[in-house]
Amino acid sequence: MTVDRAVFAFAGLVVLTSLALAAWVHPYWVLLSVFAGLNMVQSAFTGFCPAAMVFKRLGFKPGVLFK
Repeated sequence: MTVDRAVFAFAGLVVLTSLALAAWVHPYWVLLSVFAGLNMVQSAFTGFCPAAMVFKRLGFKPGVLFK
């Protein structure tokens, strides 16, 4: 698995978890989805993604987007 795929999978997992927690625990959990979305938008323009840095250190192969 590449860093790119790991970042997308992690972002999707965060969004789905946030929505489930918002539905079953408290509506404010939707703010976690907002944070994940804002992070994805800023990384699209800047190329900076903390999750990509973590996945690189964990030994994932480099992808096309996050080098």
